[in-house]
Amino acid sequence: MFDSRHVRTFAEVVRTGSYAAAARSLGYTQPAISQQMKVLERAVGTPLFVRVGRGLKLTDAGDVLATHAEGILGSIAAAHEQMKAITRLRAGRIRICGFPSANATLLPAAVARITEDHPGVRVELLEEEPPLSLTSLARGDCDIALAFSYEDNEGIGGNGDIGDIGDNGGNGDNRDNAERQQGGGDLIEVPLLDDPLMLLMPADHPLARRRTVELREFADERWIAGCNRCRGHFVAACADAGFEPDIAFTTDDNLAVQGLVAAGTGVALMPGMVLSFMCHPKVAGRPVVPADHRRVSAFTPSGHQKVPATRLMLEALQEAAGELRPLKPRRARR
Repeated sequence: MFDSRHVRTFAEVVRTGSYAAAARSLGYTQPAISQQMKVLERAVGTPLFVRVGRGLKLTDAGDVLATHAEGILGSIAAAHEQMKAITRLRAGRIRICGFPSANATLLPAAVARITEDHPGVRVELLEEEPPLSLTSLARGDCDIALAFSYEDNEGIGGNGDIGDIGDNGGNGDNRDNAERQQGGGDLIEVPLLDDPLMLLMPADHPLARRRTVELREFADERWIAGCNRCRGHFVAACADAGFEPDIAFTTDDNLAVQGLVAAGTGVALMPGMVLSFMCHPKVAGRPVVPADHRRVSAFTPSGHQKVPATRLMLEALQEAAGELRPLKPRRARR
């Protein structure tokens, strides 16, 4: 392996025809040029020049290197320009794996910010529920994973070292603008927001007139449950409220949940983020008391938050999270 600086000097010697001419062209002394060529010849293991009278002649090895030198230097220059473009956010790629409601609420605003200010940066989107989104991150399929957790299944998070990431934050508590190191330093968690849980019921349900509701008031209802992580928390919350829910339907499809609720087949507990971008006209959503929520965070491998495009997206996600407004209860339609 040889130093690209020596290849550049070699190419200049070939172009100008002598060490002295190359030294004048590059602003070096002739001994410095001679020393660089000796180092290069040691690296390749054979002489590159032989003296013929007062001039230089390329050896067979020198001919080979001269043939490739321009391409080598051109490739290095191109790589340098591409890396500079990535560093200055004129180019680059960000791969994100998120869950459906985050992809529909947080991601559009964050991506819009990035593409407006840095149109050369490409964003690629995958969709997985946690913990599969974190599995994709661990496999290297994405640069950032969006995931959520509940207080009773904190498996994707935890406590760790905290440090600043940006000037803008999420939901206003002391976790904003913070990075949390997870999994023994393998992942960095960037908290985005606390997403309140809402009780979905038919718009003509007697309790739809209330501003808030309690889970125990729906103990005799049939229920529609969601993904495994949400369902586990839901069953635990019902147990805390003193009853075991009658789960009649199970689906990960948010539209299907609202359709089933609208048809009067049951009620459901859903994150507020879902209702912020879609709500069936025959469905009413009400906050539950005591208040319940899930924590939404972005994760990236430790050290990746320093990559310009990744850091830009993390900051854009925090800004987008900060702009999500609390949901207002829908009025029941008669």
